[in-house]
Amino acid sequence: MFTGIVETTGKIRILQRSSTGMRVRIIPEGRFPSLRAGDSVSVDGVCLTVERTTSQGFEAFLSQETLQKTKFGRGLKDGYRANLEAPLTLQKWVGGHLVTGHVDTVAKIQRIQRLPEGQRWELTLLDPQGSPYLVPKGSIALDGVSLTLNRVGPKGFEVFLIPHTLEVTNFSDRKVGDLLNVEFDLIVKTVDTLLRSYGIVPKEVL
Repeated sequence: MFTGIVETTGKIRILQRSSTGMRVRIIPEGRFPSLRAGDSVSVDGVCLTVERTTSQGFEAFLSQETLQKTKFGRGLKDGYRANLEAPLTLQKWVGGHLVTGHVDTVAKIQRIQRLPEGQRWELTLLDPQGSPYLVPKGSIALDGVSLTLNRVGPKGFEVFLIPHTLEVTNFSDRKVGDLLNVEFDLIVKTVDTLLRSYGIVPKEVL
């Protein structure tokens, strides 16, 4: 479990590609908690298991399921800079919202509006079936970053990035057309599942 508050970024080095997945080494660019083999870590919002640690960082394996479900299977390049977060502990502030690291779908940036203080992004989901989970002023995790949904429309949604977010994440690298890993709010998904189990379509009652 994570909080969506990025601790640093890290460079991804592709070590091996195979029919079963991809093995990578991740080199944190700033201060990052010490990890051990078996620990979980959020890499652009994807919960990965540390296989082994090195003097530079750690190594992890991306299965075919992970590659198919996330943007990593859509052209991950050696040297890509990813957002990193260590797992939540009982002593850690939940500054964002509860994030599992299980990506639901992928979104594409349609428009970036650069403002004097921050940026406004307009995005669309590649799988529109996730639209009911987009709640105005609710939470969403994009590439592992906890954000607030400023606006939700029939074709997409909008988020606002403050200067601090742009400084500590990889979002300053992003451009129109880029893809981002999406995880919808866990509470919204749970409520939706419960309502549907009773034969209630959430959109009719919200």
